[in-house]
Amino acid sequence: MQNSTDLRVEIAGVKLKNPVMTSSGTFGYGSEYHRLIDLNRLGAIIVKGLSLAPSRGNPPPRIVETPCGMLNAIGLENVGIDAFIQEKLPFLRQLTTPTFVNIYGETAEEYVELVCRLNDVDGISGIEVNISCPNVKAGGVAFGVDPRSAYELVNKVRKQARLPVMVKLSPNVTDITQIARCVEDAGADAISLINTITGMAVDIESRRPKLANITGGLSGPAIKPVALRMVWQVVQAVRIPVVGIGGIMNARDALEFLIAGAAAIQVGTANFINPRATIEIIEGLDRFLSSRNISKITDIIGTLEI
Repeated sequence: MQNSTDLRVEIAGVKLKNPVMTSSGTFGYGSEYHRLIDLNRLGAIIVKGLSLAPSRGNPPPRIVETPCGMLNAIGLENVGIDAFIQEKLPFLRQLTTPTFVNIYGETAEEYVELVCRLNDVDGISGIEVNISCPNVKAGGVAFGVDPRSAYELVNKVRKQARLPVMVKLSPNVTDITQIARCVEDAGADAISLINTITGMAVDIESRRPKLANITGGLSGPAIKPVALRMVWQVVQAVRIPVVGIGGIMNARDALEFLIAGAAAIQVGTANFINPRATIEIIEGLDRFLSSRNISKITDIIGTLEI
């Protein structure tokens, strides 16, 4: 299906066919969805978070359904950077859709090493630096909740990276704009937010946590109002592109983030409920613009009236 409107956007110098990206951790390595949707129609694919060595993640149970959302404590299970490059990336290279690689480390040195490994690899358009995962014992969120740590990490990564750097922020902070300004000052080319909100669930019969990790990350429609508010705040605070994430289930949700100033959006939990969610959102954006005689998606970005 050909769009009747111009949905093209640009994030950190990377040109996207449309503003619909997949959210890391919800779309595998892309190939898992290729029999369900046309991956070449997506704006960008962001792969499952990668570490230097393979990781088994947290012990089960790791996912719990909640009202209007879900809790996950996967713990960044992944195949490791070497296996990704050798086994997963060849499939992604066949696509016309840009690939962003989400990376995670326990130390700044590990993040830098990951960036250096990716610098000379064909088929990667950008890096998403995850400083926001609440489901691991070290690293990750430790960088994302402290402004100085966030600045120092992103600054080290930016000095080594030859690819665009997007930094994914945690909502589990007092002032998200302070963290956003710090990573911008450190050299980030774009910011994505929000990652999940820390939560928990209890089994009243066993009187034990439903997650083996005790706490996990809450995602889905339940967090959309919080995510939208934080995206709007960060858009006001920084000059670099902001990518909105959090409870986006359909085109109307996506439009709220775009109108609030997000240059693009990521779809996460919706992929589990409806594998065609990304495609339906792209088609919905096209219909919305066409029905209102708006020729370009960029004409509605940041048009919120206060």
